[in-house]
Amino acid sequence: MKATAILLSGGKSSRMGTNKALLKIQDKTNIERIKDELIKIFDEVILVTNDPEAYEFLQINTITDEYPGQGPLAGIHAGLKASSSDANLAVACDMPFVSAELAESMIKRLGHHDAVIPVIEGRQHPLFAVYQKTIVQEIEECIKSDSLRLKALLEKLDVLYLTEQDLEIYSNGPLDRIFFNMNVPEEYELAVQQAKGKEQE
Repeated sequence: MKATAILLSGGKSSRMGTNKALLKIQDKTNIERIKDELIKIFDEVILVTNDPEAYEFLQINTITDEYPGQGPLAGIHAGLKASSSDANLAVACDMPFVSAELAESMIKRLGHHDAVIPVIEGRQHPLFAVYQKTIVQEIEECIKSDSLRLKALLEKLDVLYLTEQDLEIYSNGPLDRIFFNMNVPEEYELAVQQAKGKEQE
């Protein structure tokens, strides 16, 4: 599929107390799980991190932020600039159960829109979402004006918002699982238990 997956691993993981991307679930780090799922679909996978040495084991194209310390917006900016595709999936490194199938369906819905953003129980998920490479300029303007919230960027774009009803048609699993993310140790333990349960099914 002619599209790029951009893995974002720039967060401080302060609530977890350790790097979320490198926590192990089953026999793989979280970031490996995400990469291995997405390479089923995507021609290109890029990792954005400001600690590239920690991720050499992944053996994928790894880049750093052009605007370090500016949050996920800067990570998406760096990933889009490095991407060779018009259509790009941005995904946070703390989502152990992402679905390549669902990502592919969102890419197919992109069309002329600037972005495709899932909305689950009224909450937007811009860190498992699809973006056009052409929005790099808008992101740069947001960063330079210190407007770092993703919501501020989305207000400037032509966004297709997909609700649970839209997404369930394409999903090969429960949406609450696919969009589960780990921020604190208890959520990590829950992810480990969920992964173990899935393997035993």
